[in-house]
Amino acid sequence: MKKRTKKAGQINFRNKGKLTTKSEVAKMLGTQEVVGMRLNKYIAHCGICNRRKASELVKAGKIKVNGEVAKESFYQIQKGDEIEFNGKNIQPTAQQVYLLMNKPKNVITNHADEKGRTTVMDIIGKEVSGRIFPVGRLDKETLGLLLLTNDNQLAKKLSRPSEKINKVYQVYLEERLTQKHLEQIAKGPVLDDGKVEIKNVFYSSEEDKKDVTIEIHLGRDSLVRRIFEHFGYKVKRLDRIYYGGLTKKDLPRGQFRFLSEREVIMLKHFL
Repeated sequence: MKKRTKKAGQINFRNKGKLTTKSEVAKMLGTQEVVGMRLNKYIAHCGICNRRKASELVKAGKIKVNGEVAKESFYQIQKGDEIEFNGKNIQPTAQQVYLLMNKPKNVITNHADEKGRTTVMDIIGKEVSGRIFPVGRLDKETLGLLLLTNDNQLAKKLSRPSEKINKVYQVYLEERLTQKHLEQIAKGPVLDDGKVEIKNVFYSSEEDKKDVTIEIHLGRDSLVRRIFEHFGYKVKRLDRIYYGGLTKKDLPRGQFRFLSEREVIMLKHFL
């Protein structure tokens, strides 16, 4: 097989498995130059909405440029411009990073570990500059989706119980789950720290009743494991396969990717 060579101006991101240009990296990180950018695109990069909706906001007179109501969505941003929405200055999510990782086993979600264990930051390496942090936690043994960002506002939103962010886990037990216990879990077991609201739980496979899928929105420590341990089952493997509208599609274990602009908007405004 012919070896692929890196061309000038390209960076090899192992999470993509392909060469990514610097301009594409800048776009993913939201750090591209805003001077000359159209107003509707600028608004979209502020995480308010998509470009089409941004044009509608301009048309409705809800956007101001330097204190004056904007008239055209294709106005090009000039150096020093101040853009307002609902009376507040808005700025692109410059330097804000949003990563989705498919966490492997035996990796901890701490930023660093004094015992020298592998962390999620070891997987990311130096491909992202600046400090980012995981939203919520997955214990060392748990696999699956983990969101990492430096957007404190979004992290706080996703961590609030009132937001009821859906999380789906695939659970592999050491023994078959009885129908009786499945029904009791569905009703919401009462653990030491209170009752657990279960959105859905079912056998992933009717042939193998050791394989169970459970959907919850709470974020208590080791909650899924404790639910099954409450009924006397030992969890052999736990995999988070869905998080707030995000899935593991095309994301191999131990790798990560940048969220798309649409996904960021979804997390910020539509969950």
